[in-house]
Amino acid sequence: MKKILLLPVLMLAIISCTQAQETAFTTETLNSTMTTLDGKEIAFKDILARYKGKTVVIDVWASWCPDCVKGMPKVHALQKQFPNVVYLFLSYDKTDEAWKKGIEKNKVKGENYHVGTNMKKGAFSEGIKLDWIPRYMVVDKNGKIALWRAIEADDEKLIAILKNLK
Repeated sequence: MKKILLLPVLMLAIISCTQAQETAFTTETLNSTMTTLDGKEIAFKDILARYKGKTVVIDVWASWCPDCVKGMPKVHALQKQFPNVVYLFLSYDKTDEAWKKGIEKNKVKGENYHVGTNMKKGAFSEGIKLDWIPRYMVVDKNGKIALWRAIEADDEKLIAILKNLK
């Protein structure tokens, strides 16, 4: 009898430990400020508001990140496959200069913002539970999160979601 009662408890524990698919950003995340290429600060919510009515792929990256740089050809292929999507690149480079050089060197085409210098601290990284870069997210035309987390630009789920959102 004890084994039968233990099974539902175990199942509940396993389910609760899996990473949930979030559908909205927290207020703190939306209020996070980022830097534009021309040095101005802007809140994340204002960045998203610019693209209301469009599907947005968010790529959280840094030029010092080997996986991010190695993954850029996959991002470029994704951009060719889905040219009508907005590509939002959010960087955690150590300096603005390194960030701008990384954009040029890696031919990063899209909207670019510098989030900060430490991906382990700050309202934005905490709000999206950032534990790895690159990190890809998809926001639908209504501003809802359609994909919470992918770490490869050719992730099957990422591509399927973009096809569904056309």
